[in-house]
Amino acid sequence: MSQTFAYAGMLGCSGVQAWSSKQVADWLREQGFSAYVDLLCTQHRVDGTSLLCLTEHDLRSPPLQLPLLGDIKRLALALRKLQRQHSPSHTPSTDFRANGSKYCYRNDRFGGDYRQCNGVATVTAVMEQHCHGYSNGKYKHRWSQLEPEGWKTILSLVYVTLVFGITSFVMVLVHERVPDMHTYPPLPDIFLDSVPRIPWAFVMAEACGLALGYILLLVLLLHKHRSILFRRLCSLMGSVFLLRCVTMFVTSLSVPGNHLQCSGKMYGDIWSKLLRALEIWVRMGMSMTGMHTCGDYMFSGHTVVLTMLNFFITEYTPRKWHILHTLSWVLNLFGIFFILAAHEHYSIDVFIAFYITTRLFLYYHTLANTHAYQHSRRARIWFPMFSFFECNVSGPVPSEYCWPFSRPAFMKTLIG
Repeated sequence: MSQTFAYAGMLGCSGVQAWSSKQVADWLREQGFSAYVDLLCTQHRVDGTSLLCLTEHDLRSPPLQLPLLGDIKRLALALRKLQRQHSPSHTPSTDFRANGSKYCYRNDRFGGDYRQCNGVATVTAVMEQHCHGYSNGKYKHRWSQLEPEGWKTILSLVYVTLVFGITSFVMVLVHERVPDMHTYPPLPDIFLDSVPRIPWAFVMAEACGLALGYILLLVLLLHKHRSILFRRLCSLMGSVFLLRCVTMFVTSLSVPGNHLQCSGKMYGDIWSKLLRALEIWVRMGMSMTGMHTCGDYMFSGHTVVLTMLNFFITEYTPRKWHILHTLSWVLNLFGIFFILAAHEHYSIDVFIAFYITTRLFLYYHTLANTHAYQHSRRARIWFPMFSFFECNVSGPVPSEYCWPFSRPAFMKTLIG
């Protein structure tokens, strides 16, 4: 019997994990896959630890990309057998899908359901100690204790507060540069030209935003990892609004409707501008608080807030809460409709705001859930703030809830 089978006789993950690339090559030959020894063991240096983590998705996808379907299936089956044999404390899940979209292990010590961003992939549990699960070919750390790191959350709050202040000041500057309505009439817009203006629609859009805000506030209060969620919310919201500062400053669009009484308004010296910016910041730029601004069209800040709140609610609540998710999406979409129906923004403003917000949310959570910054120097260079905030968060944040306040003494006596 070869040395490979001597190792294969050992119990637990540690035996196979000790294999070198040469021993993996011996195992491949024993299984009848000599043709792939050079590809796996020489070119990609697959050792025992890597072998335990290989999935069928890895075999199909670059850089391995095995050419023959039969070999892919047979090797995937051999890998599953090896992983089961060397994980005696785990009962493999019966849900193994051919495309690797759901690759599950059940662990008695770490049992439970954990889901990735917006249902892209699911990991039922994690392998014990040094073994790691893979889903959709993505690296999945075992779930460890997630530290709240409150000081980072405070920094993110300072960041988004400064960005909102900068946004308010830029809104003052663009109001001074708003094009004259007689010289530059409203631009042609299919939606605005087809749908008559509803005067009360913009207030309804802000009401939808407030409803989403209250729902998310309740989720944050009851979520076990509320500090991480709030830090991500501040980071993403600040980044989108910082980009908005640039876009609305570099290009001034004409007013989208004749009902808007907008004209270039000079605020005098710098102190007058700062006072006006402070007023916008305090009132949060909302018409419900009596604030009216002009020139900040590219792109819609109200759409950003509506969409971001909706995505956070649907991402960090259990998937089976269908009523809440439906309500969240209804408020989001109706809020966008009301923005357009009020003729406060061009259609392109709303479309770009929705696209940028959703893409940034999904990119951020994909990087966070896969810990891509650990393996990519480019990710650390292009997203330094993301790497700083997420460096100690290992994988997706589970939807766990707890009461945020300690029980009073009399309740402890009654309940125990």
